[in-house]
Amino acid sequence: MGVEVENSKWEPNPSLYGFIIMCCFFSIALFPRFFNKSVSPSALSDQSLSPSSHRYFLFLYSLASAMEGVWSVFGDFEFVYSGMSKEQILFSLCLGFGSSLLFASLLPFLFDSIGGHHKACLMFCILHFFVGTWKRMVPQSHPCVWLPTLSSSLATSIFSFAFEAWLVLENENQGHRQQALTHTFWLMTFFESASLIGSQVLANWLLASNVDTGIASSSTATIFIAIIGIFCVTKGWKQSPHSAPVKNRRQMSYTHIFSDKRILLLGFAHACLQFSIAIFWILWAPTLVADGREVHLGLIYPCLMGARMLGSTVFPWLLSGPSSLRIEDCLVYAFTVLGLALSIVAYDYQEIGVLVSLFCLFHAGVGLIIPSLARLRTIHVPNELRGGMISLSLAPANAAILFLLILRGYYQKIENSTIVALAALGLFMASGSMHLLKRWGKAFQNGHKS
Repeated sequence: MGVEVENSKWEPNPSLYGFIIMCCFFSIALFPRFFNKSVSPSALSDQSLSPSSHRYFLFLYSLASAMEGVWSVFGDFEFVYSGMSKEQILFSLCLGFGSSLLFASLLPFLFDSIGGHHKACLMFCILHFFVGTWKRMVPQSHPCVWLPTLSSSLATSIFSFAFEAWLVLENENQGHRQQALTHTFWLMTFFESASLIGSQVLANWLLASNVDTGIASSSTATIFIAIIGIFCVTKGWKQSPHSAPVKNRRQMSYTHIFSDKRILLLGFAHACLQFSIAIFWILWAPTLVADGREVHLGLIYPCLMGARMLGSTVFPWLLSGPSSLRIEDCLVYAFTVLGLALSIVAYDYQEIGVLVSLFCLFHAGVGLIIPSLARLRTIHVPNELRGGMISLSLAPANAAILFLLILRGYYQKIENSTIVALAALGLFMASGSMHLLKRWGKAFQNGHKS
């Protein structure tokens, strides 16, 4: 998605990069100074996991994000360069979302039965090792070219739940307060975005001299990172022996998730967010280059990820101090702003600068929403059901994306602007679900108090 196009003309102002970096720096550096009096010392000193385990997990999560980022940077560039037709690229996309729809909701329960989310993270690294090895050694003309696509989709599904669920369970098993994870959640989003930028820099550097050699070198880089990840998961931070698999986890999960309205609302909001993010990455480049416009996509991609980093640093500011907002209130406003941004994009506004500004606003909101939803899952979702809840919420999003891909790609029954409008509608509905969650959450707390 972020590979540079040599003939592009429009590019963002270079000062924008410096502005985003400085905003992120000051947001992180000034936060303790502004809130050192309003936040209790115990809250500041309390950490999720030990400091060494905390750093180790963030390093491991950054490695995993880099593995995801190497392939996401290419988007359909690799397929187009290898000579695949539009029908083949469309089939690859449908295969990816279809496999996620069929298998993603079952993966947490599968890994619970064979050793927990520690094994899921290990499988994630193994899948990326396989994809990198396949692309390094097997030509694109091979009849089983769909196999790495399937493996990448499964790896992405595992990434969506395994690391967060592993972190939360390990934090609980070590006897730390769940509230201490709040800062870890936004740091995960921050480091993930930074790793995606690093992946794009690496991919473009490898492609600079020769495209064929660059794609092969990217595969080699993925293999190398995957080997480091496998070593870190197996030899480094291991799952606590106390976190044994829960018996009858599948039945318990489905019963609890579908019977608790708060979890259903959280799952719905998460599905709407992931749906809008997926739609964005599918259509952002066609929207920018519509009507023959030429754009430096490789220079815009870091701006989007930088905006997400900046949005994640806003999270502790909004939820700390004596006048802190409720998370639900914050999400109501954030989802509404994101919906408005995509609504403007849906009208196919012709000015590239405005589109890029709206895209940055969208990703800044995503950077704020992701840790906010993770914090709400800590409040409302039992830790042992967290992975199952996340993966189940992805099923309707994947189903909707698959349906729209078939409707648009094979039947030409819907326009890109309509698809973006549907993503905006989903964000507005997510805002409404957060409003309901706030009301029902208060009713639940009052019921317990009485």
